[in-house]
Amino acid sequence: MKTLKIPEATIIRLSVYSRYLTEVDRKGIITISSGEIAEGVGVSPAQVRKDLAYFGEFGTRGVGYNVKDLNRHILKILGLGEEWNVTLVGLGNLGLALSMYKGFRERGFNITSIFDNDPEKIGTLVNGIEIMPVEQLEEVVQKNHTQIGIITVPSEVAQDIVSLLIKAGVQAILNFAPGVLNVPPHIELRNVDLTVNLEVLTFNLRSGR
Repeated sequence: MKTLKIPEATIIRLSVYSRYLTEVDRKGIITISSGEIAEGVGVSPAQVRKDLAYFGEFGTRGVGYNVKDLNRHILKILGLGEEWNVTLVGLGNLGLALSMYKGFRERGFNITSIFDNDPEKIGTLVNGIEIMPVEQLEEVVQKNHTQIGIITVPSEVAQDIVSLLIKAGVQAILNFAPGVLNVPPHIELRNVDLTVNLEVLTFNLRSGR
């Protein structure tokens, strides 16, 4: 039987829906309609219903969705019903900002180790985590059963760091280093190039979109 392929854009929107539902829940709202979700996140009600329909039937016709229940279902779909150990490699300005971001922990992503090759940073603490040399990466990542790696290192060393993370057992990598990285098919790799995203913005501005 052929497995239904879920569009990546749908997964991205589910994350947005979940964060919006979390905000709504904090306000004490119990039920919500697809139209209200759509208005809150900037899509159409039909899009909300289509995205949710990939995963089953939620809510009651004419009543709407229970906010807590729907958010719980979406979190489970996104794999956020459990804790994920994360390692961060590269403590420059971007790495430091990411290490301080409270939203990771709120969504179940726990940064359990941080690595850098700057002697002045090694041994210091960030959010209670000791910065360690890259030479200890494999040992520490394996000890912590780390599943996800974030790299914010210069492009010329990014591939070496990725190879180290994979050797240590990391299964998914979020890469902020520019350039193309090679990983085996079983490794999940997401590239975040901030310059590319800015260039998309300028293209849209120039083209009048």
